[in-house]
This record gives sequence, structure tokens and C-alpha cells, in this order.
Amino acid sequence: MVLKFEDPENFLNPIIPGGFPDPSICRVGDTYYICNSSFEYFPGLPIHESKDLVNWSWVGYGLHRKEQASSAVNLVDVKSEDGIQAPSLRYKDGTFYIITTCVYRPPGTDEGTCTNFIITATNIRGPWSDPHVIEGAPGIDPDIFFDDDGKAWYVGTAAPDKPNYPGEGEIYCHELDLSAFKLVGDRHHLWRGALYGGVFVEGPHMYKHEGSYYLMAAEGGTGVNHAEVIAISDKVTGPFYPNDRNPILTSRNLSYDNWVHSTGHGDLFQLPDGRWYMVCLGVRAEEGKAGMKRSNMGRETHLLPVRWEREPMDWHSLGPSGARLWPVCAPDTGRVERQTALPFKSMQLHACNTFRDTFEGPELHPEWNFRRVPKDGMYTLSPGCLRLNAQPQVIEERVSCSLMGIRQRQSEFTFLTKMTFKPATDGVEAGTSVFQKDDNYVNFVVRLVEGKHRICISLKEREKEERILHDEDLKAYEGTLTFRIESSSHAYHFSYSLDDGGSFTSCAEMEADLLLSYGYTGSYLGLYCTSRGKSSKDYAEYTFIQHSAVLRLPAHQSAAGSA
Repeated sequence: MVLKFEDPENFLNPIIPGGFPDPSICRVGDTYYICNSSFEYFPGLPIHESKDLVNWSWVGYGLHRKEQASSAVNLVDVKSEDGIQAPSLRYKDGTFYIITTCVYRPPGTDEGTCTNFIITATNIRGPWSDPHVIEGAPGIDPDIFFDDDGKAWYVGTAAPDKPNYPGEGEIYCHELDLSAFKLVGDRHHLWRGALYGGVFVEGPHMYKHEGSYYLMAAEGGTGVNHAEVIAISDKVTGPFYPNDRNPILTSRNLSYDNWVHSTGHGDLFQLPDGRWYMVCLGVRAEEGKAGMKRSNMGRETHLLPVRWEREPMDWHSLGPSGARLWPVCAPDTGRVERQTALPFKSMQLHACNTFRDTFEGPELHPEWNFRRVPKDGMYTLSPGCLRLNAQPQVIEERVSCSLMGIRQRQSEFTFLTKMTFKPATDGVEAGTSVFQKDDNYVNFVVRLVEGKHRICISLKEREKEERILHDEDLKAYEGTLTFRIESSSHAYHFSYSLDDGGSFTSCAEMEADLLLSYGYTGSYLGLYCTSRGKSSKDYAEYTFIQHSAVLRLPAHQSAAGSA
């Protein structure tokens, strides 16, 4: 049974649960589209759509072909936390644009490159173009701004030529020739930010509202000091003058016990009726025993209302004349709320994500991701079956192995999968994995050891050696097993069934905070098969997976059941 949230007045944040950070949004007609960062994962640049801003469904990915991510944009051997960062999704005259950065650091060095590029499509579902690399564009987190005069502008973030202190950033703009995907004219230095003097300024977005140009950016780092700040100008090329009431959104002034923290990296947008909203990222404080709590899901996409308010008087000697107009985020409370009034009253359901895959289609469902571009022959699909081939690689930095997963959507869930696995090579293993990063995962597998099948659970904690949580003979194993992983009461519970789910044997549990997200992405629930360095023709076959999430609702909020 899966709980769902039903309320005639409110929706529940996050609007897209699971590790979907750095949201960027655009509206085309009555449909809204969100694109998120994907870092080292492939396919990259996930895209969702919605008619009501509350119920979101998959569209697909901007980087959906291996060729898009195997050359100038390198997701083949990319380091953890590098890869695709902070996209901007925009639409103009029948074309969708995604502009973003690929960070790549070659093995053996911390020095890397930031490749800024654009992909385009006339249909949001693709196909998307190959990357158009923007030469001469330093830094990260670019944005495209289309001005009323028909010009397009590249808005980027880079370190200033003469920084005043470590971590200072600077936002700049450059006219962009979209027919050739080249920068033209001079670079214009716009703003170094407001919070802490502009430390770690990033994620800029440019808007034009009632004749003024607005430059919004994230500052303070994507942690508890994260914040959104904004500045105004009469010209796209500046100079820009900051809002005296910056930051316009942050959780750094709230207790570490607040239900969400690290809010920031937002994108503003307007509804057809004139109202404004913002999407931003935030981290739920749901797991951890002491101090600041975190989440297994990491940074997720949230929604909040925005109202424009004019300053009560013209008290500025510099900048645009007159009483300035500024966006006010969440005007009733000033923060991202767990429950917020529905944008559209006719849309009243926000169902918790539940996903079941029986592998009937010719292609994988968009839920599935790989850590880096998968190797050829890693898996095959046939009606009702996914075959995962044993490859020599194991989970480790910069490596692509036979590992694939779907995002954990809530802190509490049940994950089930049925596997047929009859290995011939000693040491080969296959089963499931719950993974955060290459140095933080738990594998729940069947392993062939000296001709005997064993059920094994191993945990890799950050900065610690891998350790065994459970290891026993499967005396009654005949080649088929159902895995069950449950998360409840702040712990992961592992069990298996040898009779097609008729009964389950419990074998281990571990605290959920051993798989907390400390980085840019969140936890995945996946499938794993490895020959551990050996050549092997072994494989595992899976007939279904099911991820049933459970909402942690406030005590006063009722919940309805949904199968």
C-alpha cells in the first residue's frame, strides 16, 4: 500500500521528489517544463512536464545518445560530482534550448575544464542536437537571455580577473550568435553578488520585467548558507544594483531543525494569468542522529509563490530612477513550506511516486540511469526481461560497471525485484545495490563461492573500508530469488524470498544515515552484476522491479491508500 497526499487546498513539496537538483523552468502555452542537473549520470539533463505545476511526468533527457556525451562533453570516465551542472532551459520561436556546463578533470589531477555548450530541439521529447560548444566562454552555470530587440545573450559565471578574496565570483554577459553558436562583441562584467561579498556566486538567470533587467543568482555555496540574490539595471549590459533586501530566498536564518535547508538555485517564471512562481532546490532534514539532518535523496526540486512589490519610496542615488520593483519569495512566510496553496485549484492531487517496470518496451524507461556512459553490451532487453551481463568492473571512481538504478524518491519505501541468476564462474555476483557514490553504497547480491550460492550484503561507507553485513549459504536456492529492500524508522531492512514472494527471510538492517547525500546527487536503488575482474559470460535476468514510496506526512494530515 502506498500513501498519497490529497488536499483540496495545498500541494506538497518537493514537487519532484528524488535527486533532481538545480531546476530550470520554462512555460510554452499551458505546459511547464523543468530540466535538472545530472552530473556524472547518463542519460543526462532529465526533463519533466506538467500542466498544473504539481503533478510532473517524464519527458526524457537532453543528453540521450552516447555520442552526445563521449567527446567534448565527456561522461565516459568523469569524476564523481563533475559532469553536467546547472542547466538553463529556454524556449524561443519554436526551438527549445538547454545551455549548461560539463566539468571534467582528467585522471591524476584536480585541474579540469569547464565546457559550456548548448543543445537544441524543436520537440521537447527530442531528438536533441549534438552539443554546440561555446568557445571563449569561461566558468560555469550559463544562462540564455532573449531580449525584446531580438538579441540573445550568454550570461555566465567566472572568477574575476582580480578577485578580492578566495571564492569571489563574477557574473558576465556576452552577445550570442545562435546561428553559429558563437560569442560576438565585447564581454560585459555585470555583478559580483551581494551575500558575503559574492562568495561562490553562481547559477545566474536574467529576466526583463516592466522595462527593467533583473539578474538573479545563487550565492553562499549549495549548503546551509545557500541563498538567492537579485540586482536590477536599465540595460542588459549593466551596471546592476542589488536589492537592499537581499537575499530574497534562503534558509540560513532558520534552525537546522527546519524541515528543509540549503534552499536556493532558483528560476523565476510567470503564469498566463500574471502570477509568478519560483522553482528552487532544497534538502530535506529527515535523517541523521545529531546536529544538522540531511536526506538520502539529496537536493530536490521545490516550488514557491512569488509576488512583485514596489519599494515604498525612491531613496536611491544610483541606478534606475523611481521606486524599484522587486520579487518577494513566499510572501506569507519567506521560506519554502512543506505544504503550500495549490497554484490551480482544479488540480488537487499530488501522488507519491511509485514505479513498477516489467521491461515490456523496446527501450528502458526514463527512470533508469547509469553512472557514466554504459559500456556496450552491458544489458539487453526482451519482452518481460532485462538481462544484465556480468562485466569485470566493480563500483569505483571513474568506472562504468554493470550498475543501473532509479532514484530513491522518499525516505521510506519498499523496493522489490525478481532475479534469475545461474552463474558458472566462481566469484561472480548479481543482485541489487543502493548507491550514493562510488565510495558509498550497499550491495545485496547472490554470489557464487566455490560452487555454492551465498547471499551477501556489503556496505561501503565514505572514507572507510567495505565491510560485510551478512553472508550465508543459500541451501535451497534453485536459480531464482526475490530481493526486498525496505526503508522505515530511519533504517534500511534487507530480506529475500525463494518462493516468489510467498515468504521473506530477513537477513540484515542498517541505519539510513550511512547512505546520506553529502554531495550534488541523491540515492539510487539499482541492479548490479559483476565478475569481479574475471572474464565471464554470466548474466542475471530481472522480470520486474517495483519502488513503492511512502510519504512522511504531518501528524494532522490524513492519507489515502493507493495500490
